Amino acid sequence: MRFQLLGPLSIAHGPETVVLKPSKPTSLLAALLLHPGAVVSTGYLLRAVWDEEPPATARAALQTCVLRLRRIFAKYGISATTIEAVPGGYRMRADADSLDLVAFRGLAGSAAAAQGPGEELYRLREALSLWHGQPLANVASRLLHRDAVPALEQERLRVLERVCDLELAAGNCHQVLVDLYDAARRHPVRERFTEQLIEALYRTGRQAEALAEYRTVRDRLRDELGIDPGAGLQRLELAILRAEDLHGPLPAPGEGSRPLRAEPPALPAAPGPVPALPAAAPSPSPAFPDPPVETVQPPPGFAGRADGRAAMAGQLAAPAGPRLVVVSGAPGIGKSALALQCAYDARHAFPGGSHVVPLARPDGTPVTVEEARKLIPEPVGERRLVLLDDAAGAWQVLPLLPAAAAGDATVVVTSRRGLAAVVATRGGAVHRLDVLAPDEAYDLLSGLVGAERIAAEAEAAGELAAVCGHFPLALRIAAGRLLTRPSLSVAHCADWLAQDPAGRLALAEDPRMSVPAVFGQAVESLTPELREAFLRLGRHPAGTGPGTDEADGVLEQLVEAGLLEDGPPGPYRMHPLLRLYARWHTRPTSPTRHTTAPPAVTG
Repeated sequence: MRFQLLGPLSIAHGPETVVLKPSKPTSLLAALLLHPGAVVSTGYLLRAVWDEEPPATARAALQTCVLRLRRIFAKYGISATTIEAVPGGYRMRADADSLDLVAFRGLAGSAAAAQGPGEELYRLREALSLWHGQPLANVASRLLHRDAVPALEQERLRVLERVCDLELAAGNCHQVLVDLYDAARRHPVRERFTEQLIEALYRTGRQAEALAEYRTVRDRLRDELGIDPGAGLQRLELAILRAEDLHGPLPAPGEGSRPLRAEPPALPAAPGPVPALPAAAPSPSPAFPDPPVETVQPPPGFAGRADGRAAMAGQLAAPAGPRLVVVSGAPGIGKSALALQCAYDARHAFPGGSHVVPLARPDGTPVTVEEARKLIPEPVGERRLVLLDDAAGAWQVLPLLPAAAAGDATVVVTSRRGLAAVVATRGGAVHRLDVLAPDEAYDLLSGLVGAERIAAEAEAAGELAAVCGHFPLALRIAAGRLLTRPSLSVAHCADWLAQDPAGRLALAEDPRMSVPAVFGQAVESLTPELREAFLRLGRHPAGTGPGTDEADGVLEQLVEAGLLEDGPPGPYRMHPLLRLYARWHTRPTSPTRHTTAPPAVTG
C-alpha cells in the first residue's frame, strides 16, 4: 500500500489506485503526509483543514476528523495506528515504500552520489516518473495550495533542470526538446529552461529558431517586467551569433573547461539561485557555424547480447555496410537499449554525428510524420547515423526515410513490429531480439543494482530474473524497486513480484516503466480480431502451433506485431511473460479489487 502526494492525493496498491474525494479527512491526510515522520502541530492541522474558519470546538472537531480518516484507512486495509496521537499534535510515519514523496526525495538526494552522469540521470528520471499530475489537485485546503504545493513544484523543477542539463551534456538534444518546450512555456520567468531550450535548438541545427526564441523572451521580459534577460541568456545569444561550439565533451575535473557549457551543476538540496553558465571564451567567428553534432550515450547498465551487439555494431561501422538496420521484437525486449549501445560502439564511424529521433511520446502514443520530420536534422556533408526510435509501423517509417537517409546516412529503426514492408521495399539488415539468457539477465541486474548486492543473493537474483521473464524492461523495473528500497532483500522482492508479475512489474505512474502499460499499449493497438486472438492464445496452456484453430494469417500478423515469435516451419510461441499478461488482462474483476492485490497468475 502506498500513499501518493505527487498528483491527486490517492492510495495505491499494485496497479490499483483510489483517488480520494475532496473532504476534511483528505485535507488532514495531506497535511500529515507533507511532513512524513514529523510531529505536525494541532494548530497547523486546524488551519490546514478549516483554513481561517476553525469550529468553536476546534480540538474536538480535529479528533473527530482523525477518527473519520482512520475509518477510511480501515476501508482500504490500512492500520489505524498509522496515525499517532503525540503531545502537541499528530504524526504519520512513512518511508519510500509507503509514500511517493519520500521516494522522490530519496532518489533526488542519492543522485548526487551516483557513479557517473548516466547513473545520476537514471535516478533523477526515476524520481520524476513518480509525479502523476498536479499535486493535491483533490485537496480543498487553501493553506496547503498556497504554501505546500508551490514548494513541491519547486522541488520537481530543480530535478527537471538537472535532468535537462545532463541530457544536453550527453548530447541528447533531440530527446530533451519536448521536455524543454513544455517547461519553458509553463514557466516563462524561469530563465534556465529557456537557456536549455535555446541551446538544444542551436545544437540540433536550428540557429534561426534559437535566436527567435531568445528575442521572444527578451521582448516579453522588457514589456512585462521592464528588465533585460539574465547574464546566462545574454552570453548564450552571443555564443550563437559567434557560432561557438556548445557540444564539446565534458572535461574531467581539473582539466579546464570548454566554451560556454561546463559540466552541469549539481542539484541543490534546497531552493537557491539558478546556476549561471560560465562566461564564453573569445573565439574566432567563422562565416558559417559548424553543424551541431550529437553523440548518443550507452544506456545505464547495458549487459548481454554480445554476439548480436558485435554483429550490429560491425554493420554500422562498415563503410559498405547496410544503410538501413531494423531492430524488432516484443515490447520491453530491449530494442532501444541495443540500438543506443551499438550506435555508441560505432560512434567513430560517424563524424557527422548520431541523432536520435523519438517516434513515440512519453505516454507511448506515436508522433505524427510531420512532427517527426521536424526532428530530423539536415545532412551535414559527413557520414552520420539517424536512429528512428520506437516506430509504430511502416506508415510512420517509410515517409521519414528520404529525410533520414539523405546524404551519407545510416538509418537504424527500432520497433516492436517486424516492419516487413519497410525491409521488403528498402532492403537492409534485421535484428529480431529474444529475451536475455539467464546469465545476461543476472549481469543486467548487477549493473543496475550493484554487483555486491546481487552477488550476496545470487540464487535469489536468478529467481528474480525468472519472475521477470528475462525481459530487460521487467528487469529494469525490478532494479528500480531495489534501488529505491535499500533495505529490501532480493529474495523478498522476487517473492512479492512472483505473486502477480504481470500486475506488479510497474513503477509508480510512469507508463514507460510498467509492464502492464507497455504490453497494454501494444495489445490495444491491434485490431479487435487480433486482440481477441492474442488473449485467446495467452489462455492456451501449451503454446500455439500451426495446428491450432487460429488462421495462419492471424498468427503471422501477431508475429509482425511483436506478440508471437517464430512460425513456419517451426511452431509459433509466446513469451511466458506475455502469456501471463494475457491471462492477467482477462482475469475476473471484483468490486473490491482496489483494496487487495490482483490474484497471482501461474503458468
